[in-house]
Amino acid sequence: MAAVPGRRPQSLSAMAGLSPALLDALLEYACSLPGASFDVKWGSERVVSIGGKMFLVCGRDALSYKVADEDFLMANGLPGVRPAPYLARARWVQVWSTDALSPDDIRQGIAGSRELVLRKLPKALRCQYEAQA
Repeated sequence: MAAVPGRRPQSLSAMAGLSPALLDALLEYACSLPGASFDVKWGSERVVSIGGKMFLVCGRDALSYKVADEDFLMANGLPGVRPAPYLARARWVQVWSTDALSPDDIRQGIAGSRELVLRKLPKALRCQYEAQA
């Protein structure tokens, strides 16, 4: 791989994206969370929601989830993490490598995303999902 002037080199793992096996395992984890529902949107994006609101979007080689406002800038500074396309203003990040986040860290992020979305649901719906947990 030739160096391009003015560009920071990426690791090979960052360029390759997350493996299909890891993406499937993380998607399975998200679907196992209380109240989670699975859907395919926009033709091929695998989406996990609670109460009709997305908390995980899983693409071909990366996944995106919501983070707390105070964690958004810090998370985007990590290798393999960037603002999620089309969702960054809502404080979503896209993870495409495990350079800085382990699979367990990503699982914690997914669970945190579910909690953030759950808190924004109407009280009656939120109470219904909290009772399931």
